[in-house]
Amino acid sequence: MAVAFTKEESAETAAETLLPDRPISPHPNLVTEAGLKALELQVQDARQAYEAASMIEDVNERRRQQANPLRDLRYFVERVRTAQLVADPSATDVVAFGSTVTFSRDDGRVQTYRIVGEDEADPKAGSISYVAPVARLLMGKAVGDVVTAGDQELEVIRIS
Repeated sequence: MAVAFTKEESAETAAETLLPDRPISPHPNLVTEAGLKALELQVQDARQAYEAASMIEDVNERRRQQANPLRDLRYFVERVRTAQLVADPSATDVVAFGSTVTFSRDDGRVQTYRIVGEDEADPKAGSISYVAPVARLLMGKAVGDVVTAGDQELEVIRIS
């Protein structure tokens, strides 16, 4: 009975420790300088979490605790490896990767976002991915240009 219990627990543990890889975007991995540094920091954090979990004596618990950091480590190492560093735009005449763009909506709202790489995008903090629908509409536009997003019109009012 003890052997059967051990095998069952090992099967459950294996399922918990063989996590699927995080999905990787099919888009080019464009990054700002800050985005690349953030990815490198996430590699370090994942490596440290993995190493900390390596100190756990119980083999099943160690594997469980290593699963997430190992998956994150594989993801972030690949993202750093494929990163294409894009310099900040030198001009502000049109919206480009790395630009901060302010636009107004039909309903009177004014929004400002920096257009960045997928891994560094955080709309709540004021940044959106260059592959986001709004960013794709605004890329290449100048102050005064109007684009249609769904049933709304967006007018570019500032680029920095």
